[in-house]
Amino acid sequence: MVNTWLTISPNGCARFEYGGEGGNRAPRVVLFDMKILAALILLVAPTHSATADDPKPFAIEVVDADTGRGVPLVELRTVHHLLFITDSNGLVAFNEPGLMDRDVHFTVFSHGYDIPVDGFGIRGKAFKITPGGGATLKLKRRNNAERLYRVTGEGIYRDSILLGRKTPIEQPLLNGRVLGQDSVFTTIYRGKLYWFWGDTNRESYPLGQFHMSGATSKLPQEADCLNPDKGVNLTYFVDKDGFSRGMAPRPEPGPVWLDAIMVVKDDAGKERMVAHYGRMKSLSERVEHGLMVYNDEREIFEKTAELPKDAAIYPQGQASVITIDGHAYYYFAHPYATLRVKADFKSVSDMSQYEAFTCLKPGQRYDKYNPPVDRDAAGKLNWSWKRDAEPVTETRQKEMIDGKHIKPEEAWLDLRDAESKKQITLHAGSVHFNAYRKKYIMIANQIYGTSMLGEVWFTESDAPHGPFRKARKVVTHEKYSFYNPRHHAFFDQEGGRLIYFEGTYNELISGAKMPTPRYDYNQVMYRLDLGDTRLKLE
Repeated sequence: MVNTWLTISPNGCARFEYGGEGGNRAPRVVLFDMKILAALILLVAPTHSATADDPKPFAIEVVDADTGRGVPLVELRTVHHLLFITDSNGLVAFNEPGLMDRDVHFTVFSHGYDIPVDGFGIRGKAFKITPGGGATLKLKRRNNAERLYRVTGEGIYRDSILLGRKTPIEQPLLNGRVLGQDSVFTTIYRGKLYWFWGDTNRESYPLGQFHMSGATSKLPQEADCLNPDKGVNLTYFVDKDGFSRGMAPRPEPGPVWLDAIMVVKDDAGKERMVAHYGRMKSLSERVEHGLMVYNDEREIFEKTAELPKDAAIYPQGQASVITIDGHAYYYFAHPYATLRVKADFKSVSDMSQYEAFTCLKPGQRYDKYNPPVDRDAAGKLNWSWKRDAEPVTETRQKEMIDGKHIKPEEAWLDLRDAESKKQITLHAGSVHFNAYRKKYIMIANQIYGTSMLGEVWFTESDAPHGPFRKARKVVTHEKYSFYNPRHHAFFDQEGGRLIYFEGTYNELISGAKMPTPRYDYNQVMYRLDLGDTRLKLE
């Protein structure tokens, strides 16, 4: 691989540099006079140039048949495999010179949406393509949740701009020079909404930024805040080049990931933003972890405590404030909210104050072959909140059942499809109290579902830690991952009947034949109506 750079200088010269792979060959520099370079380009450039008489794009608008709202992430493919994907307004700006004034057929695909098949089993439709014309295609939604828009990345409203349509957000094409972002975490801090993401892609080089990214937006109750059904106006923290900068920079090598982001008050009554961090060697190998606290002056997270690598209990996953018996706690969904701590700065900074809802004995560590199961004198399994005790994951619970240390009917983590009664293994999620359902609701994605990480489920319980027993699938992504979903409870509308959640749309371990242009490795927002009769769990 040879690395190349082309730089146009203010004095009208072009600087072309090329060097060997990995820097093994010293860069070579060639300087061009721009007048000579322009003449060379004209010799090989097409003779046609854009004019006011050029054909205008044909507008294809794909809408939800029930709501009439534009559907993002709809793939339209011509017979010879030209691929067009609707933007967040559900629009495609079609302008293929060789296909104007002709009938053009498109096969149509969209996760969780359908179009009727014809006699040959083909799902699609033909349009008479005319310059400046347009057509509407209606899709029937199978998903309970409605796909609304893409939150991050380039070209969120690309086709709308090409068609001269209005866009709801302030930066419809490129914001913070971000092309892709992984796994969202949100919190309200000092009068603003804070958004944090993991690894972030840029347009100028395949390797991006690996120390967390961040942005702010207005609170939904502010009069001039954009309605969450339209989008989110993000103001990124950027570096001197305008690219989304690291929010948790470390001098040591390796990506830094934050999770379990909390806002608590210290002894002086001052709000502090605290997060768990992990410094990674690879996707699965962590070399260091601990706590970081946000520095308001520097606008970055700074390391305050390093935890033992083998620590049995520490904050992780999605954090939510929940009040129990008059006390505010942070509950951590990973994916089940079976870990908590009192929501004050002193408590969240002290690992001895964390409690796990577990059937294991306190003060002992899990052993697959001889787990320290906690039973009372009568032999009843003791599931309860305990300090210095390890949480029970679905994997550990299965090991204990298989080893006959606990009985299947004693399982606390036993979520099943309300229809088929099949067990559902969750990967990640978030838990909040919902005023409309008057229960604690969980939005979580499934691992090993009909796609590897692409299914999102809704379930509810009388307590934040469960038990959660029955669930309904609300989103399906076919052979595509949609992981680490986050329910944004601060966006809840109509007394909690309408909720909003987003996740990372990514081809990772999904079996997808190719990544979806623009949408891949980005955040996609959904809305779910909790009054939908299909969500009945009884």
